[in-house]
Amino acid sequence: MKPYIHQNDNWPNFTWKSDELIGLISEVRNLQGRLIGKMESLGFQLQNEAMLDTLTLDVLKSSEIEGEFLDLNEVRSSIARRLGIEIAGAIDSERNTDGVVEMMLDATQNCFQPLTKDRLFDWHAALFQTGRSGMYKIVVGDWRKDTTGPMQVISGAMGKERIHFEAVNSEIIEKEMSQFLDWFNSETTMDFLLKAAVAHIWFLTIHPFEDGNGRIARALTDMLLARSDKSNQRFYSMSAQIRIERKNYYELLEKTQKGNLDITNWITWFLECLKNALDNSTVLLERILVKAQFWRKYQTTSFNERQRKLVNKMLDGIDGKMTSSKWAKMAKCSKDSAVRDINELINLGILTKEAAGGRSTNYELVRELLTT
Repeated sequence: MKPYIHQNDNWPNFTWKSDELIGLISEVRNLQGRLIGKMESLGFQLQNEAMLDTLTLDVLKSSEIEGEFLDLNEVRSSIARRLGIEIAGAIDSERNTDGVVEMMLDATQNCFQPLTKDRLFDWHAALFQTGRSGMYKIVVGDWRKDTTGPMQVISGAMGKERIHFEAVNSEIIEKEMSQFLDWFNSETTMDFLLKAAVAHIWFLTIHPFEDGNGRIARALTDMLLARSDKSNQRFYSMSAQIRIERKNYYELLEKTQKGNLDITNWITWFLECLKNALDNSTVLLERILVKAQFWRKYQTTSFNERQRKLVNKMLDGIDGKMTSSKWAKMAKCSKDSAVRDINELINLGILTKEAAGGRSTNYELVRELLTT
């Protein structure tokens, strides 16, 4: 047997066992419908907040999968600006952040537009605006050229490298991608959930660019899932779930790319991952509803800007415990101002001291405020 899937004689005629997937597809479809129904029952403002949070998570986690860690506030601000959503504390963002955001928004907000070679080149150029990947100069906005040898996915220290996969030869990428784009844009009866799973593995197997293939593959996945939802509003993040299941993701990619053209196992994993993403979206929905309920309850209460900002951050969930020192640092104020802010919120019944003692006093939101 040939070592890689793209070397099979019938490539890229993928097959799968439909009877093994029907039940899983039905489960995912049911979860999609319930989530969209819940979100449509929210007001416009809450829908925007849910979508902003989802897209922010999507951009952050898709980059994290590749080992790149973007600033949350930069990503959120960049998305909000491009969607025309007003948020408190918006900040400027770096070019590399804006590039990832532009690609993801084009994929999801313009999900019903055809996918073309030039559109993919634009996405790639947005990801690598300096013409470099880290310290290395790469071909940007064009297919890879393989001038230094075949494109291989490698891990391990120098001299002990392990080759996980070798992509198709660069000389046939034009033909391979032309076939992929024709299929991607074709009107077929294939369920969009299946199409998203097939597109993901197919694109990554061609590996048409020198770098950025993973992020672009996940953008294509989001694009097809948006078509599946018949909406460019995003309320769940496949990339965030892939980040959680990253080890299995890479293991199954390698196994599939070294296997035959029956990709039933890959599609099963993809749908299970998507089901988990939809399940986890209920946590996001719950948090947004709690937040909305909180501000409705205190709509006539006077808060200073620091209090409003920090309460929002606590409602969103912060890393670690809240202390007066942490409040002062996050709010960029003096320790005395932080203590006054906190004491006022304690008197309002919003904050309370944690029961557990310790060197410093920790504060948390009153638990009754965190239920819908």
